[in-house]
Amino acid sequence: MSRFKTISWIYLLALIIELILSPSGALAYNVVGFGAKGDGRTDSTLAFLRAWIAACSSIRPAMLSVPRGTFLIKSVTFTGPCRNSIQFAIQGKLVAPDNIYALGNSGYWIQFYKVSRLSIIGGTIDAKGAGFWSCRRHGQSCPQGARSISLQWCNNVLVRGLTSYNSQIMHISINRSNNVKIQNVKINAPSGSPNTDGIHVEYSMGVTITDSTIRTGDDCISLGQGSMNVWVEQIGCGPGHGISIGSLGNNLNEGGVQNVTVTNSVFTKTQNGVRLKSWARPSSGYARNVVFRNLIMKNVGHPIIIDQKYCPNNRCPHKVQ
Repeated sequence: MSRFKTISWIYLLALIIELILSPSGALAYNVVGFGAKGDGRTDSTLAFLRAWIAACSSIRPAMLSVPRGTFLIKSVTFTGPCRNSIQFAIQGKLVAPDNIYALGNSGYWIQFYKVSRLSIIGGTIDAKGAGFWSCRRHGQSCPQGARSISLQWCNNVLVRGLTSYNSQIMHISINRSNNVKIQNVKINAPSGSPNTDGIHVEYSMGVTITDSTIRTGDDCISLGQGSMNVWVEQIGCGPGHGISIGSLGNNLNEGGVQNVTVTNSVFTKTQNGVRLKSWARPSSGYARNVVFRNLIMKNVGHPIIIDQKYCPNNRCPHKVQ
């Protein structure tokens, strides 16, 4: 048999294997069957997209499966709506390119857009953000930076067991999404990495973040305008800047933050503990029904801050001499 025919049979076998039922009963689509290579060098972006399109089109619950190995992917958007529930199951590791310009100025690395009934389970992602941080520190012409995982207009989402390393900016961004559960995630970036928020929430409702460890260079968790009905519990935060609401009130018309609880969590060697910050300017923004309770602070610079004259660059109207 020729080498070409051998390869064809291998891919045919992979395609058959990918369509077997997973242990959960979902139809499984293995990215390797669509051409992905777990060697850490080959660009597998298009293979992941092909696997996603197939899984998202399934009339039965589907699972996009990432097996053991290291898979290199560039900036990518997994778009919905899908025909049924879909699980993004990662056993291996996803890595970004070493070149900081390879992700462009899209603002994201891995984005899920208008996907409902989505589960992202397990695995490790590494955005290799060190080169980007260095570029910013040296004042060079840098790309705008990419969020590692971005949920945009998504509903009924579960992220569980994911480990994220070295995001260029935010590790996990949740925007205009509802009913999102983040469980048992581990987030890691050096304490000196700029703007590497662990989890950022904005214009979203019904977000629960529990049983997670966040070590990063900025806020462990930040809640921006329009965040409502947010529950944060059993978080190990530090190093980092703590858990923050805001900044709020930077714009004349913006959504408020309400019904937020942060409880049963530990802050270790963080710059701040819990913080609420708003600009000293007219705005429709607000914060109400916020509860901080049962929090342990270990070697924390400022355990509780309520700052209604937030001004990070000392160029604000109330700072003018």
